[in-house]
Amino acid sequence: MVLFEGKTPTERNKIIAAIVLGVVALFALYLAFGPSFGGGTTTTVTVSKGSPTPKPPASSDQVKTEIILPSADDQQFVYETTPVVYNPSSVSAPDPGRNIFAFYEPPPPTPYVAPPPAPIVVKPPSPIPTPVFLMGYSTPQNVFAGTKTFRLEINGDRFTPDARIYFNQAEVPTTFVGPQKLYADIPQAMIAQEGPRQVIVQTPDGRAYSNQVIFTVQAPPTPSKFQYIGMIARKRYNNDTAYFLETGQQTPFGARLNDVVGGRFKLIDISAVEVVFEDTILSFKHRVPITIGVASTGRNDGFVPFNPGNIPQVNIPGIPNNIPRTLPANKPADKKDDVDDNDGPN
Repeated sequence: MVLFEGKTPTERNKIIAAIVLGVVALFALYLAFGPSFGGGTTTTVTVSKGSPTPKPPASSDQVKTEIILPSADDQQFVYETTPVVYNPSSVSAPDPGRNIFAFYEPPPPTPYVAPPPAPIVVKPPSPIPTPVFLMGYSTPQNVFAGTKTFRLEINGDRFTPDARIYFNQAEVPTTFVGPQKLYADIPQAMIAQEGPRQVIVQTPDGRAYSNQVIFTVQAPPTPSKFQYIGMIARKRYNNDTAYFLETGQQTPFGARLNDVVGGRFKLIDISAVEVVFEDTILSFKHRVPITIGVASTGRNDGFVPFNPGNIPQVNIPGIPNNIPRTLPANKPADKKDDVDDNDGPN
């Protein structure tokens, strides 16, 4: 069609919409004003000069009045000045209109707010079950590290024949004496190092158990308070005498082979480099190197062994300082343990 020639699809749609709206408007006016809208049969009344008053037509239905439509300006004035009354409570109220050219714009996003933490529900603690076995105390309650195998007795109540002693979480062969006593032999390997050990009585299946008791393994005593400051070597290496200075004392004392120092340390070897003690209770051996500078200066300069040909001149009780001193020759393998004060030839 010439009407749509050179038009874009959008313009064509607008033209079609205008034509349709015009047709609908004319149809609406026709319904509002009847068949007289747009032209129709009218009655013309001719008035002659001789009759001043025209005669009405015979029938009022035949009289048609000419209707003049308001202009576009009048219609716009009425549209702008007439208030809009909208009462949604009325049943006959029309739906509110909307602007088809207005687009929905979402509101700006609300800043994220973390939800409040869930309330912490504190459950009441479960009641601690009462042990089936009652362990009172152990005999002994402590030993020294490195002690030989010893017997551990457990005294308590409600023990059964299937109860076992667990020493440091390890089951040990247990003897059931009665409901109040159990005992087991603890091997030396389980007490080689000092520290606490847990002792508990329970059945192998773990259903019946007792309270725990802490067993202490103590560090063994050492002759650390005795400083080896020198020796007197005699002929044939019998009756050698070593001299020691005890911590807190000013006067040294001497000890011969097999003498017991400090009430428990037996002197079993003497040399120019060190002495060897043996614990008479635990059978441990302790080596004590010679100390340089203690007897002469009164200071503890640390444990420094002798070097051949470099023997310091320290004070030894009973030996004048002007007497030359030499290192003894190598000792034979078989030493004498007897005590002989005679230094002469035998």
